[in-house]
Amino acid sequence: MRSPWRAMAGNPLRFLLSSWPWRSLAYLLSGLVTGILWMLLANVLVVVGVLLAPVGIGIVLLLCVPLSAIGLGAVDRRRLRLLDARPAPSPHRDPGEAGLGPWARFRLREAATWRELGHAVLAGLLSVAAVTGPVVLFVGGVVQAGAPMLVGHGDHLMYGPAGTVDTRAEAWPVAVFGGLMVLLGFYAMTVAAAARAALDRALLVRPVEEELVAVRASRARMADAFEAERRRIERDLHDGAQQRLTGLIMTLGLAKLDGGGEWAAKAQDEARAALAELRDLVRGIHPSVLTDRGLRAAVESLAERSAVPVEVDVELPGRPPEAIESSAYFVVAEALANVAKHSGASRARVTVRRTGKALRVEVRDDGTGGAAARADGGGSGLQGLADRVAVYDGTVRLSSPPGGPTILRVEFPCES
Repeated sequence: MRSPWRAMAGNPLRFLLSSWPWRSLAYLLSGLVTGILWMLLANVLVVVGVLLAPVGIGIVLLLCVPLSAIGLGAVDRRRLRLLDARPAPSPHRDPGEAGLGPWARFRLREAATWRELGHAVLAGLLSVAAVTGPVVLFVGGVVQAGAPMLVGHGDHLMYGPAGTVDTRAEAWPVAVFGGLMVLLGFYAMTVAAAARAALDRALLVRPVEEELVAVRASRARMADAFEAERRRIERDLHDGAQQRLTGLIMTLGLAKLDGGGEWAAKAQDEARAALAELRDLVRGIHPSVLTDRGLRAAVESLAERSAVPVEVDVELPGRPPEAIESSAYFVVAEALANVAKHSGASRARVTVRRTGKALRVEVRDDGTGGAAARADGGGSGLQGLADRVAVYDGTVRLSSPPGGPTILRVEFPCES
């Protein structure tokens, strides 16, 4: 569903024939009804609360005023659906305790409750004004547009002491002006409703930015936890299994020297192969060259092992944060693997630059093109690469027209 602002900015005839004016009217009238009802309830609670304050019950009634605004806020968040299809989550937190007393005490300590009280008072005052202006324009326009009919029945229109419309010749210009007033009334009604909806959302809805910040923080924590677990696995493999295999190879070597024969030699060869495979696995989990010598050396190592000739151009004034550096390495590794498997390229180039507060990685090849990310995880694995980059709020841009070349650009935010 489009916003009312975009609808008004489009074709006027399409806007007038759409449901926006009527949804706007429903929003304004329902807001007027709920606002007046809450104002009446709040006035009763305040008056009775003040009168009964000496006996104690009045204090409870006065405290019910801000609590009643919570109900109005919930109704207004549901009314937002008339004009705004975006989610409207409540700004209130879960009290975590059962019972009316704990709930009321918790709500009275929340800033959202008092913000909703301010909204309720403001909405009650603005509801009449928001409806009055458009209705005056609309009704006045209808009357002016009907001027020829009124004059034809012997009536006349008075515009002050010196202005009277009593002939059809005078009535038609007035009718045209009245038609314009009706159209202006539709627009004014939609503007008032959209402005009221924006105010309601600002005061009653938990900002989406807060949720995004929480999601980003949670995602970053998960990435850090994954990185720590990967390092632990790497360390365990290096310090445990590799050491045991090395010891086994030495023992088998001694056994062969003592006349262990063909089987000892074969077992030693198998152990060497297992050790080589295990070292490759450890290097795939987290290459030691990346930890010891940084991203440039790690990318050069990838280029040396690539089946496609790769030119490396890395210029970094210093080392980026560890998590960003690791992700950039695996981006290059995945991209070069895709080049070797799918592109049919004869050469590739990797460029890494640190500019301002961003780390930019570009992988270019002269292959056949046609690369694309697939959400189902198939294809070239570019979707997984994009997911890895998204963990750190990075961006991925891919250009791969049929016939090539393919250019993959990745950018990580890099503050430090």
